[in-house]
Amino acid sequence: MIAIADYGVGNLFSLKSSFSAIGADAVVTNDISEIEKADRIILPGVGAFGDASKKLFESGLGDALINEAKKGKPIMGICLGMQLLFDKSYEYGEYKGLGLIHGNIRPIADVIPKNLKIPHIGWNSLSFKKESPVNKYINDGDFVYFVHSFYAADCDEYTVATAEYGAPLTATVQNKNVFGCQFHPEKSGETGLKILRAFTETEGF
Repeated sequence: MIAIADYGVGNLFSLKSSFSAIGADAVVTNDISEIEKADRIILPGVGAFGDASKKLFESGLGDALINEAKKGKPIMGICLGMQLLFDKSYEYGEYKGLGLIHGNIRPIADVIPKNLKIPHIGWNSLSFKKESPVNKYINDGDFVYFVHSFYAADCDEYTVATAEYGAPLTATVQNKNVFGCQFHPEKSGETGLKILRAFTETEGF
């Protein structure tokens, strides 16, 4: 069973529908005991990092995710959920993340040309940097859908794929059993479903 963590931020039910489409059993829950019983965990998220981080830790789900990650349980963060996996964010301040992947969340405005729009919205192709079990059903160059103004930086060791938007931006990351997608697989058509399917087949580490 896959637990989609509900801490008040994220496209929870579109994700659940995506898992249903690939025949996977997923539940939306804020119950820590359900999180602990799950085989795998999805951490979704949209909005501001500071607000999401506060809700995550105040709910107790932040510490629960850290504990489950230490046990080797597969966890995937999506969009803001991916950013929350990192050490900290500099989104309108400085905020603590889960520290499950080392690196920092920084404004894309610092690295892309001034003529490009922010947020970065739209379809971009993936450029693989290393192998990962979540990429086993997709190909280098496949397109996925992004919506973001901040990106994961200082994390080359964990970067699985990048996407070009005036500069190479981190698209997918992995630290052992912890995975992250800056894009939205639930909005990325067949490619996104293939990524979610691959995640359902990952084993503990």
